[in-house]
Amino acid sequence: MDEQPGVSDEYRLSSPWPLFVALGLTLSEVGIVLNLLPISVGGLLLFVGSVSGIVQDAGYIDRPWGVLGGLGAVLVVLGAILVVTQVSPSVDALLDTLGSAMAADGNANVQRGLSVAMAGLIALLGSVAGRATGRRSIEAA
Repeated sequence: MDEQPGVSDEYRLSSPWPLFVALGLTLSEVGIVLNLLPISVGGLLLFVGSVSGIVQDAGYIDRPWGVLGGLGAVLVVLGAILVVTQVSPSVDALLDTLGSAMAADGNANVQRGLSVAMAGLIALLGSVAGRATGRRSIEAA
């Protein structure tokens, strides 16, 4: 009689992705709430990259680049919505607000929106680079 029925040596018993998803979500929330640009961008990139990896690891997709690009596009749109809702509707006011957004006395919500949009833009660029190199997965590097 088999002591471990249903368990095969060819299947991995655990996945590292849930830890990275949780860590990315936590870092991004802390960075956005405390308005810390590097932490929010890094946390969002870790989150969307891990979600792309976990979807590929589950076998739903062959390559993670489309999911990474899609999540990056969502972040760009959400960040842009946050920025646009915080400024007056004129182009000059938008440019002035964006110019002073990174100053210490700048609008905190505009800074948060810019950090979300920046993370989305980096994820989009990573997706394009991944497709251009023809890599099958993140692990293949």
